[in-house]
Amino acid sequence: MRICPRTYIGAQIACIALWPVLLIAQSADRASNLVRNLSACKNSWASCDRSRLTQTESAAVAVISHQRDVSNCRNNFNSCDHSKLTGPEAAAWAVADHQRNVSDCNEGIATCNPSRLTPSEARAWSVAAKQRNVAECKEGAGSCNHTELTQAEVAEVAVASRQSNLSDCKDGIGLCDHSKLTFSETNEVTAAEHKQCAKLRERLGRV
Repeated sequence: MRICPRTYIGAQIACIALWPVLLIAQSADRASNLVRNLSACKNSWASCDRSRLTQTESAAVAVISHQRDVSNCRNNFNSCDHSKLTGPEAAAWAVADHQRNVSDCNEGIATCNPSRLTPSEARAWSVAAKQRNVAECKEGAGSCNHTELTQAEVAEVAVASRQSNLSDCKDGIGLCDHSKLTFSETNEVTAAEHKQCAKLRERLGRV
């Protein structure tokens, strides 16, 4: 089969004309890949290929990576690498970590490590823990430890418990224990119940 010279020449011209377009497309694709790789490196993704970074990009990625590690250490994340911190950064982290432990201890958080407290901090922690236990006992919380209460605190808790029970009975809450009411408190509860019944009848009468 013979190829028409005009057709052959036309095909060559078309290829020559499209060649710059193909080069531009390939160049754009390479540039896009480089941008994606740079983003992956900045975000510390597994797809990062540091060998494809320029010297400037490598320096920028190193700075971002260091800043991320500093942030991870400040937030006490497991991904923190203390070996990458500078002297001042390590000192700042140590201060922040100590303050975080003091806060955890004062708030009764399980991550508290009392052995890391200074003597004055330990005394403050002990006071805070005692006050927290008294408050929990007054509220009837399951975490209350009655064995740690003083005689005066036991009396305070008893008064708070009686007042809470009286309030529950007056409000008609299921937690009310009528057996714990005194004679005068029983009269108060009865009067409160009569008032509640009267209000209910009044509302029903308006319907």
